[in-house]
Amino acid sequence: MDRAYTLPPLGANPSSTAAGTTPGSFAVPPRIGPGTAGRWTFSSPDTPGMPQPSDKTAWNFLPEGWSTTAESGGRKAEGGCVTFEQSDGTCRSVSFPPDFEPVTQLEHARVGNITREMKRVAEREPHLTAAQVRDEVAAGRMIIPANKVHLGYKLDPMCIGRASKTKINANMGASPVSSGTEEEVEKLHWSIRWGADTVMDLSTGGDLDECRDAIIRNSTVPIGTVPIYSMIIGRKLYDLDHAAILRETEHQARQGVDYFTVHAGVLREHLPFVKNRLIGIVSRGGSLLAKWMIDHGEQNPMYVLWEDICDIMRRYDVSFSIGDGLRPGGLADASDRAQLAELATQGELTERAWRKGVQAMCEGPGHVPFDQVEYNMKLERNLCHGAPFYVLGPLVTDMFPGYDHITSCIGATAAAYHGASMLCYVTPKEHLGLPKKDDVKQGCIAYKIAAHAADVALGIPGTRDRDDELTKARAALNWEKHFDLSFDPDTARAYHDEDLDVDTDFCAMCGHDWCSVRISKEIVEFASGKEDDYQWDRAKVTAALTPDQQVILEKRGVLSPEEIHRLAAKTRKAVGAEDGKGSCHSDYVETDKARQLQDATIALVELEVP
Repeated sequence: MDRAYTLPPLGANPSSTAAGTTPGSFAVPPRIGPGTAGRWTFSSPDTPGMPQPSDKTAWNFLPEGWSTTAESGGRKAEGGCVTFEQSDGTCRSVSFPPDFEPVTQLEHARVGNITREMKRVAEREPHLTAAQVRDEVAAGRMIIPANKVHLGYKLDPMCIGRASKTKINANMGASPVSSGTEEEVEKLHWSIRWGADTVMDLSTGGDLDECRDAIIRNSTVPIGTVPIYSMIIGRKLYDLDHAAILRETEHQARQGVDYFTVHAGVLREHLPFVKNRLIGIVSRGGSLLAKWMIDHGEQNPMYVLWEDICDIMRRYDVSFSIGDGLRPGGLADASDRAQLAELATQGELTERAWRKGVQAMCEGPGHVPFDQVEYNMKLERNLCHGAPFYVLGPLVTDMFPGYDHITSCIGATAAAYHGASMLCYVTPKEHLGLPKKDDVKQGCIAYKIAAHAADVALGIPGTRDRDDELTKARAALNWEKHFDLSFDPDTARAYHDEDLDVDTDFCAMCGHDWCSVRISKEIVEFASGKEDDYQWDRAKVTAALTPDQQVILEKRGVLSPEEIHRLAAKTRKAVGAEDGKGSCHSDYVETDKARQLQDATIALVELEVP
């Protein structure tokens, strides 16, 4: 039998040093380039039958009176025309009305400008140059959500797009029955601590203006909102009119909101498609606008007012997050006619936003069976011409409430690999209630895992470097560096010390005699564990638990309060060391002593060999 194998075509290597023995990424080789040349940037190989990327970009949807052509030669500028060199060395000439002045990041990119925000994005995305960032923004494949007002506070500019690393969003907001401004600001900082790249304020109760203003002034990350929530506070939904919509849009833009979710893609003609769904419309904005259309017998006012909303958003450089008001709320309704009809309309709205010079990304599902995730991502790439796709999950099963941060981050990993640019987190409280502090942490971590896993799989340069460094520390059994390199050092350390509070050449999972990592390190012919920077001399008793680590173990409920107190209060007296070093709890211990400690504190499973 022929047992030879052939590897699939290789993409880029996510390790900046090609560390280890893996051949690299199995994704499509990255093709970062201006215009349509970059439509394959960091993409997965297509399953047969998948929609192909659009052959159009934002350059195909310029404002009236604009034109663009490929040119030769360096940068030139004269009234109403500019020629500039793109990131791949080609030149582009752009003509526009003589009195035009760029306002938004998209408009600056169209006339060849590299803004401060683009330079900052390139610093945060070291695999991209500032010119590449500009070209991605000009093509509409990347947005930099940075309201001019928020830039005057604490905002640190970032980007969302396929050429960049995958981002995650955390939702927060006061409700009529829970939370308030102070708690939401605390939740904001907590979300950022655990990796949120943007935060959406979805408040529906309390003082919405005060809460939103406090969040914006305190946030270093972009803030998004759904303006219709505020539009109906204090009035009946039926009474919502065009003037109120534009007034609230202007108000929130003036406050400094960086991106708006606007559910303009839900049209009257889509509503019959919802009739036989198992769970109807699960989007708050989508359901409100559906009821408004039915009550008034008129088209969606957000769709009708789109250009007026664009004009307001352009003045402040607010980005669109074009809402998915008909996203499926259960697997049984996924990829149905209602959802995909709205997605097609989102593509139209993207084109209209680009013609107005406004940055846009599109929102997506929802609840989607795993086998349909790739199709959903690649259909958006086609219909919306590569505009960044911002997806909620998707959840790949519906029967695990309380664990939907897990069911959804499985779908989110696939979504990011196949085309999504930002993932909206889901917490354990999804479908059950308003998330509390620990729920926010769990949601953020689950989605950082999903985003990072996809980035490594896509071969984005440098994304695996920290993984590799941690692997080296693990191979060398260097516990201190192992924990320092982990995403959540407190949890990793607490879990380790729960069983064995000594850093030595094994852990409690296998014990000394069965430790394969120790055995590999001892084999002279193997490179494993022999990196000079990761060597250590002697086994070492771990430091006392920090307050955060104590809380982690208390919630675990495995150790008694007395045992946790002992780990948190390690002193010379507490470990029998009044007259010199403690026999088992000195700063350093011999390996044999560590093994004795293991034998005394851990019940190891004995293997019976027949």
